[in-house]
Amino acid sequence: MEITGKRIIITGGTSGIGLATAQALQAKGARVFITGRRPDVLATALELLRRGGGWAEGVAADVATEAGRKATLDAGQQTLGGLDILINNAGGVRAGRLEDTSEAEIRAMIEVDLVAPILLARAALPALRASGDGLIVDITSGIALIGMPFYATYAAVKAGLARFGEALRRELKGEGVHVLTVYPGATDTPMMQTSKAGPDVGFVKEPATAVAEAIVDGIATDAFEVIRGGEARAKMIATNRENPAALDERFLGLKPALAEAVRGHSAL
Repeated sequence: MEITGKRIIITGGTSGIGLATAQALQAKGARVFITGRRPDVLATALELLRRGGGWAEGVAADVATEAGRKATLDAGQQTLGGLDILINNAGGVRAGRLEDTSEAEIRAMIEVDLVAPILLARAALPALRASGDGLIVDITSGIALIGMPFYATYAAVKAGLARFGEALRRELKGEGVHVLTVYPGATDTPMMQTSKAGPDVGFVKEPATAVAEAIVDGIATDAFEVIRGGEARAKMIATNRENPAALDERFLGLKPALAEAVRGHSAL
């Protein structure tokens, strides 16, 4: 796909992977419209994007709500004059043992990480079809590929989003709308600030800019998926498929340290 001139909505585009992706796409000549829940953070992000010399607008909206999704798509399409790419990046996480996770926290992850992207995609499809060269990008997680202890609900919703994207890609094949699924690993973003997990328990954080560059490359090459983590992640995926008991044993040894490192990890 040629990125120059594309009209793009990015949810959760005010920080982290979303903002880095907006900057990377803007540098390629795209027009970006970002959303985020907090007006002050949105204003700061837009100032940063505009300082870069590109075109950027946005709206403060919570895509976990019907009103927020409507505001995102209505304002985005009106401002952009249409829509070519929808990037479902907004997300939330609450780590810890399942029995220590409240129902409200579980439902919040389901709403923002799974329900919102599905409903946004459904509502955006007419505009994406009209584009003739439409694209939906779903930002999932490496945990969607390899279930991690203490991230059970997060793994469920991100894996659900990944399979949603795969099924929708096949549903839309030949109709002018493609779907790209992205699996970031641990990334140095505000969402990870409350996690104390480090390399000792398998969390090696990479810069958001590196993930953004990979996303832009995936868009440009019409890729089906972008998986971060390199050879180490590829080996874990293969082991999880061929000998999952080996990973069970590996995580068993890490459980005490991992439980302590992530028990405060919350970004909802």
